[in-house]
Amino acid sequence: MRSDVAPKEKYKRFCGHDFPVVGVMGLNLLDIPREDIVACLIETVRQKGAARVINANAHCVTLSQKQPWLRELFDRAEIAFCDGAGVQLASMFLTGKNLHRTTPPEWIGNMLSALGEKADIFWLGGEQEVAEKGAAAFAAKYGCRTAGVQHGFFDATPGSPESEAVLAKIVAAKPSVLLLNMGMPRQEQWLWDNWDRLPPMVAITAGALVDHAAGRVSRPPRWVANLGLEWLVRLSREPTRLWRRYLLGLPRFGLYVLWWRLCALLGKKMV
Repeated sequence: MRSDVAPKEKYKRFCGHDFPVVGVMGLNLLDIPREDIVACLIETVRQKGAARVINANAHCVTLSQKQPWLRELFDRAEIAFCDGAGVQLASMFLTGKNLHRTTPPEWIGNMLSALGEKADIFWLGGEQEVAEKGAAAFAAKYGCRTAGVQHGFFDATPGSPESEAVLAKIVAAKPSVLLLNMGMPRQEQWLWDNWDRLPPMVAITAGALVDHAAGRVSRPPRWVANLGLEWLVRLSREPTRLWRRYLLGLPRFGLYVLWWRLCALLGKKMV
């Protein structure tokens, strides 16, 4: 586990801009407004470039404390941003930096509207019927194209027949945008394992975006997220699936925050 990166000592250059990098509990996050995420990704798609776009919430940070590959993914990703009030508060408490906070459903529509048919999307994850419905809804709403749809219920073990078949399907489709909707950390693990075998594209770990696109769930008002209560809304909607993440995971995250603070006060370097 690495020590935090001083906010004023490191910047990441992407699409001709320098964005401050803030180290939060071992994860390097860009302090980047959603408008700049959109602008950078529009330019990347138009130039037929490649970018990994990932985000950190409290669950992700907690997982990263024991998963070196996840911290390495955040180091290597072209865009890694704060997605969650817990991480934003932890950043303020540990570094004094109030990070910009956003989530893919808040900005992906603006990106796709600007790109139109240049956004050739491959949907990976979710139930097949739901993913197909979401793809059709986005195509109708934003004018983007659908390169392919693949449910997320396959053996994602590197080298497995199912994983190789999915990878071959994506490579053959040559999408400009890959939306990973397999949940955390399964989607991040898949991206980590397969990025070097993919053609140039923008790959976005989008979580439950497929369910939003299909109209299966709706996002709460922005004020709910601003109060840090979006987790409570999600828990009330999917208690069976999410109770461990929030009722057990959030206290664990809080303990990690306090541990990082204590180590900083004692001058102990996290290794």
